[in-house]
Amino acid sequence: MKILTIADEPNRYLWSENVREALSGVDMIISCGDLPAEYLDYLATFTAAPVFYVHGNHDTAYLENPPTGCVCIDDKLVTYKGIRMLGLGGSIRYNNDSPFQFTQKQMKHRALKLLPKIYLRKGFDILVAHSGAFGTGDVDDRAHVGFEIFNDLIDKWKPMLFIHGHSHLNYSTKNKRLTYRSKTQVINAFEKYYFDIDDK
Repeated sequence: MKILTIADEPNRYLWSENVREALSGVDMIISCGDLPAEYLDYLATFTAAPVFYVHGNHDTAYLENPPTGCVCIDDKLVTYKGIRMLGLGGSIRYNNDSPFQFTQKQMKHRALKLLPKIYLRKGFDILVAHSGAFGTGDVDDRAHVGFEIFNDLIDKWKPMLFIHGHSHLNYSTKNKRLTYRSKTQVINAFEKYYFDIDDK
């Protein structure tokens, strides 16, 4: 399965007349937040692949005009072609400008509410988030500190992938596209990144 994951800034090549070529062979699109709804609409229009998304901290416009033809997986455990995706969008709370900002305690509460579904489905394959995990894919500044509960989820359930955005790769050379936490590959979805996984 070929997956395109996106976050934070629209990619010019995707948001252009080249979109069909750019999406050729893509089986699924995962948005990790902070992208215009019109961008997700555009991508969904030019592909039969499903577009799944979580909210970024700047996605308040989605409350009135969510992306059309796309599936929000925030606070859900969704399975597509055997791939189990756990969605937990939003960032750490650093001001009061967005309903998609959370304290460490609030994010932990959101994750714990999903535990019955996680146990029922015997785990998950991909953790989809906007923010990085604390110490993994995050940054030291106040707005980009990651969530501690993400580390707990990864350590307990050992998913194949953790995909996030928020820490833009052009912010700092410390931000990496690919890292690992134990055996879980961590992908920073900033702008766009293609990868392949085996169907289940």
